[in-house]
Amino acid sequence: MTPLRPLTLADWRAAYAAGARPASLLADRLASLRLHSPREAWIHLATDAELATQLQALAARADGLDAAARAAALPLYGVPFAVKDNIHIEGVVTTAACPAFAEVAPRTAAAVQKLVDAGAVWLGKTNLDQFATGLVGARSPYGRPSSTFDATRVSGGSSSGSAVVVARGDVPFALGTDTAGSGRVPAGFNNLVGVKPTPGRVSTAGVVPACRSLDCVSIFALTVADGAELLALMEGDDAADPFTGDVPAGPARWPQRLTLGVPREVLLTGPGYDAAWGRACAQAEALGHRLLPLDFTPLYDVAALLYDGPWVAERHAVVQPLLDERPETLDPAVRAVVAQAARFSATDAFRGRYRLQALARQAATLWQQVDALLVPTAPAHPTHAEVDADPLGANAQLGRWTNFVNLLGWCALALPAGFNEAELPFGITVIGPGGHDAALARFGSTWQAALALPLGATGRACDATVPARWPQAAPTMPIAVVGAHLAGLPLNGQLIERGATLAEATTTAPHYRLYALPGTVPPKPGLQLVADGGAAVAVEVWDMPVDAVGSFLALIPPPLGLGSLQLADGRWVHGFVCEAHALAGAEDITRHGGWRAYLAARSAAA
Repeated sequence: MTPLRPLTLADWRAAYAAGARPASLLADRLASLRLHSPREAWIHLATDAELATQLQALAARADGLDAAARAAALPLYGVPFAVKDNIHIEGVVTTAACPAFAEVAPRTAAAVQKLVDAGAVWLGKTNLDQFATGLVGARSPYGRPSSTFDATRVSGGSSSGSAVVVARGDVPFALGTDTAGSGRVPAGFNNLVGVKPTPGRVSTAGVVPACRSLDCVSIFALTVADGAELLALMEGDDAADPFTGDVPAGPARWPQRLTLGVPREVLLTGPGYDAAWGRACAQAEALGHRLLPLDFTPLYDVAALLYDGPWVAERHAVVQPLLDERPETLDPAVRAVVAQAARFSATDAFRGRYRLQALARQAATLWQQVDALLVPTAPAHPTHAEVDADPLGANAQLGRWTNFVNLLGWCALALPAGFNEAELPFGITVIGPGGHDAALARFGSTWQAALALPLGATGRACDATVPARWPQAAPTMPIAVVGAHLAGLPLNGQLIERGATLAEATTTAPHYRLYALPGTVPPKPGLQLVADGGAAVAVEVWDMPVDAVGSFLALIPPPLGLGSLQLADGRWVHGFVCEAHALAGAEDITRHGGWRAYLAARSAAA
């Protein structure tokens, strides 16, 4: 049965599959937003004419397509979304939350255009900390949104409105931007998924810059599955953005059990945050991961460069004319932050760059110890009164575990992690090296499924869904292993050190015999395809980066080699096979069903 109020991408697809039409559903949704969505979350709601124009274009593109063709050509057919108002939509005013800066956008931002090309329909522009300068969401003349769980507390910023409207279920997703944590902190305060891509993975052409060399277009969604699919649709090189095109290719997935680096010292002042962090760490361990406390000092030193160093001059480059000619048009807190740029010279900028390079080399050594970092998304959740009393101080503390990520070129995923005794959400963020966006998404999908928390502030239970597409990753080759390379056995490290990850444990088709090869160290089996009398043999399929396959082949001694073998589901993959002559005199161990079972039987007999 189609949900009465679609929340996720799957819900909207189900509604249209059941016969609903975009013109009806979206007109009703827009009318509902005008009546019920908090006005301070929006700077502009689409007019009837703007919605009608989009619907006409969508209908023209879908005309003549059957359901399958439409799903392929328009994967976001009729799905509504919202856009932070520092991101351009052609013909619509962009304010960046500063009326004096407002201008009609000459063209649509590249990220938005990709979503529209996929069939999505924008319903409005959302509020933000002015010029995306802030983590509280309260620095806007258009009002200050509150957390969807407590009207006395801030929504988080700068992407405040985007987070609020997704958490309420007003739209299934919204775009934000993230320079210092603006796509993560609001997610934490509103029980959302916040996707912060590797810098350069998604074009920022058509985005009013905060710090142009660091900015990322971010995604707020109710589920990791939706966030992953949206990133996959938005990513890619763009000639209009010179900061794209140089993103490292990371793995599609991490190993099932990770070493996660956590801060050695965690000072949390949010309500019930200490207990919530403890539960999140216990959850990570329950999922099989190992937590390794680390000294985060190098990362904090990087973070200090963002506002206490010359990078604040990038913000000044955007608002200099207003600051010089009409300073009163800027929010006082924003003006105070940006005005610090006057303290820095061109020489300071180069010194800051040198300092960052040195710290980045030091920070990169962390990846030799851990697979990813696990941190609280924010150390506190201030009230509006606390922000009013100390606008800069209350804001500054929120970036402790966010400010360093973009400066280092890393990616991050904010995830819901539970609630405190007052039913306020607590969030964690998983941080990975640049290019590891796909691996982050798969980790997040497992995490969200395990916790099964409500979606945003909707009260609806989380559905375990798999995205229709994942972000791009380094190309891999599936390799089936049958003996000493199985997980936990002596040669498995040869796979791990090449970045291979376990994709599945399965069996071959029932056409093989397995033999214990005599005189091999460590002991190894040989697998043979037979015309009749075969059986299914247990194997593991590992995804190995293509550029590592050559070095792996060089380690395989005769009579073994890589050939093709058939799996139980009929697929053919590369896998270990054995030269026939080596099987003469070898013990046939097929009856055991696999190498592990044979080793266990031999050990029991001994």
